[in-house]
Amino acid sequence: MFVQATKSKRHGKSYVTYLVRESFRTPAGPRSRTVCNISKLPPDVREMISSALAGNRLVAENAIELHDALDCGGLAVLVETWQQLGLDQLLANIGSPRERSLIQAMVFSRLLFPCAKLALKERAAGSLLAAACGLSAQERFDEDDLYAAMDSLTGHWCALEKGLANEAFKEPVSLVLYDLTSVYFEGDAPVQLGRYGHSRDHRADRPQIILAVATDTRGVPLHLSVLRGNRADTTTLQGLLCILRRRFGIREAVFVFDGGMSSKLNLEALEARHLQFVTRLSNATLEALLSSLPEDQQLELADQDKLVEIEHDKKRYVIAGGPWRRQRDQERRATRLAKAEAALKKLAEAKRRKPDAQKIASQAGRTLQALKAHKYFSYRVDADGILRWERKPDVIAAESAHDGWYLLHTNLLQADAGPPQVRGHYKSLLEVEEAFCEFKSYLRVRPVFHYRPDRVINHVRICFLAYWISARLATQWRARGERGEVTRILRQLQTIRLGQIHIAKASLPDIARFTQVPPSLNALLQKLDLLHLFAAPPKWAQAQPV
Repeated sequence: MFVQATKSKRHGKSYVTYLVRESFRTPAGPRSRTVCNISKLPPDVREMISSALAGNRLVAENAIELHDALDCGGLAVLVETWQQLGLDQLLANIGSPRERSLIQAMVFSRLLFPCAKLALKERAAGSLLAAACGLSAQERFDEDDLYAAMDSLTGHWCALEKGLANEAFKEPVSLVLYDLTSVYFEGDAPVQLGRYGHSRDHRADRPQIILAVATDTRGVPLHLSVLRGNRADTTTLQGLLCILRRRFGIREAVFVFDGGMSSKLNLEALEARHLQFVTRLSNATLEALLSSLPEDQQLELADQDKLVEIEHDKKRYVIAGGPWRRQRDQERRATRLAKAEAALKKLAEAKRRKPDAQKIASQAGRTLQALKAHKYFSYRVDADGILRWERKPDVIAAESAHDGWYLLHTNLLQADAGPPQVRGHYKSLLEVEEAFCEFKSYLRVRPVFHYRPDRVINHVRICFLAYWISARLATQWRARGERGEVTRILRQLQTIRLGQIHIAKASLPDIARFTQVPPSLNALLQKLDLLHLFAAPPKWAQAQPV
């Protein structure tokens, strides 16, 4: 049976008649007949009768219950990415199936809700993290279990890192970007790694470790090293060269790194291996180079936006700059001058019973050194024990003339890379430095709560895996015109939830349904070609536990 709507006109008016009809067969063929007329019933009742006759099950509104609506949109993207990148195969020889699933859960949590191991159970409670990683819905994410899973990485990292490189780089890497950052500890640190050193977080009062990461121009990481916190920057590069050659077979490449690693020994080591480099040198080196040039080669202020190539002492240099850097240098110097003068004024106004000229001068010198403003001031203590100071206008004017400039040094031949290409290589490194900020912030490497050296290293490796996945996703999404931060997008998508609809007093299984996707996210999913993930509930949501 079915409901048939028929239209008719009488006396210039249109009418719609709703009839319940029944089909049947006769020797002359199929026929239908009217069972009843339901035209006078309310529209919602007619709709219910039509739906029921079409075979749909109808239940009372108060019998429908929604439960277990859990965040899953970002997880759906990560599960597909994990499978596409072949990470199950790369981790196949590490630990037990359950330990591999816990590693996957820790990696996903780094991207969606970074937290300590102790807090993972609480943070995962409102999401489908356990199901997405093939774990039981009753998974407790016990801290000892997480540590055991993390420990299983020990002894397998070299092979895993090589597998990641083989998956990410189908062609040999020809341009390697190398950078360092530091991560400090709260409280005690393992003495084998945690040392006091130059802190890029401006926390010289904390022991730290150094992270050394090599990437390609897209920011996809190739190699990670965890080093002692007191290692000098200049001592890290040669070890990297050996690893890249032995583990990844890199024989020919251009290495791009910042000035902290531009020691004479490092540059000689690169040239001895017939490798090429682009590096930035210090402002002091720039000033010395400019002062040694003949008068006709001196740069003029009007050329500040122009690339200038110089060959000096059989070495090739490129001087680059721009308005943004010029403004930044001016603002940075003005801030240092203001802070220095305020500190000197405070020091001069301090009340002393017996002024000690030598002590006051020493305090002034240390204050200016700490504020990186010592070269801008001359100071003295007069006979009355009063601190006097003045700016050095000639020093400030000389530095201002070169605001915005920075000096690049390379052994690339002019035929292989002109000045724009040299600058482009270095700008790629600046993008990697931004990625490093993400590595330490949204991936939450810091603060480090582990105190065993192997667990500190494996904690960083978990973060590296999350960083690697985010870099791969960023590459895919940039090809589709999306420049947004990967973790921000994943967390937006995580607001899409998967709920279970239960019908009371009915012997029906629960029905899984996604919550309605907001229009803004729907447009984003279409742009990133992810709509198919939300057409139906994912199979892993009902997968069997490990």
